[in-house]
Amino acid sequence: MFRHLFRAALTLACLAIATGRAYSFCGFYVAKADTKLFNQASQVVLVRDADRTVLTMANDFKGNPKEFAVVIPVPTVLQRGQIHVAEKALIDHLDAYSAPRLVEYSDPNPCERVMYDKALPVPSAMAVREGGANESRARSLGVTIEATYTVGEYDIVILSAKQSDGLETWLVESGYRIPSGASRVLGSYLRQGMKFFVAKVNLREQSKLGFSYLRPLQIAFTTPKFMLPIRLGMVNSDGPQELFIYTLTRKGRVETTNYRTVKLPSDVEVPEFVKGEFAGFYRSMFKRQVAKQDMSTLFLEYAWDMAWCDPCAADPLTGEELRQLGVFWQGGTPDSRSGAQNVFLSRLHVRYDAAHFPEDLVFQQTADRENFQGRYILRHPWKGGDRCPEASAYRRELRQRFEKQAQSLSGLTGWDLNKIRRRMNLRASTEPASGEAWWKSLWND
Repeated sequence: MFRHLFRAALTLACLAIATGRAYSFCGFYVAKADTKLFNQASQVVLVRDADRTVLTMANDFKGNPKEFAVVIPVPTVLQRGQIHVAEKALIDHLDAYSAPRLVEYSDPNPCERVMYDKALPVPSAMAVREGGANESRARSLGVTIEATYTVGEYDIVILSAKQSDGLETWLVESGYRIPSGASRVLGSYLRQGMKFFVAKVNLREQSKLGFSYLRPLQIAFTTPKFMLPIRLGMVNSDGPQELFIYTLTRKGRVETTNYRTVKLPSDVEVPEFVKGEFAGFYRSMFKRQVAKQDMSTLFLEYAWDMAWCDPCAADPLTGEELRQLGVFWQGGTPDSRSGAQNVFLSRLHVRYDAAHFPEDLVFQQTADRENFQGRYILRHPWKGGDRCPEASAYRRELRQRFEKQAQSLSGLTGWDLNKIRRRMNLRASTEPASGEAWWKSLWND
């Protein structure tokens, strides 16, 4: 009896905090749509407050490290202390914390009269080969080497230039394979007075440090522009790319000003079989949403005040982890065990190419602190044999619920509706609902 009372109390407690949403957040997370589901996926963390920005850049570069290099427009000449190498685990943790989720519920016994109430790239890496050009050659091309650093396993050069063709020539002669069309894009940044942060792997330092992968690069700078340059990364791209942007701010949700930002469909019930193929479901769903928006929007996958979560999809980031990502406004030396204070996380996901995203991404903070999560719901039906009027009504409603789930799944993903019905073992509409005696549908006495 105590076990039944505890279960009922827990269910009612979950319902009590639903406050108008389709369901409370008291289910169990059983799958996540993290960045590993996508190829050519880059991840960026943008910490922003007033004019101060900390940018953490990671990508899924695969290949020989000596073939890796990255060229990023930056607003100013960066000092050595403004450049840092981070641990990939920080971004992995942020990804796990904010990834869209599949959540699982089980229907209660309707005869117990417990109501089940429905009350968010880094520009792609350019290849590099051995070689170099001396400083006098740079000056002859109108290129100034403003600073050079070795930070961790990276050799870094900060460049300025008078004209784009001179900069392009210097990069090519220095081993950076610049694809056709880069000069035009470089020129647009030069006209804005921007410098260039260029990094490649120092193989000797990488071997000394013992890393077999490329760690994320971080830069801190001050600029009134809240933006992310993406156009250089599309010059040599062989197709659409995935970009995940995690913004950490004091004020609230972040959105783009020069492209639309829309929320992904969320809180939708899906059939039980989706549990075994959530990755395929999410990829198909995202592809369909991109097509419906003509590949011209960013999608909000998560927005949450990091002072709390209910429940947490992963352990919250500690104060120390947030500081390592660049959250500088908490002050002092935060206890490594403490969670976030006054930090709002937005996770944006965009699939882009040059044709649909001709401009860099420009952002703004909003005052919107409403919580949002990409969330998809499994409801396991009650299969008990109890008999009561509520159980009979429940069984009659199940078929309608299953049909609605099938149609929702088809609408989200574009999957064939009849194939979904077959996967769900839905019977013809003339047959009685599950668990009902066959003859009860004959007469309505």
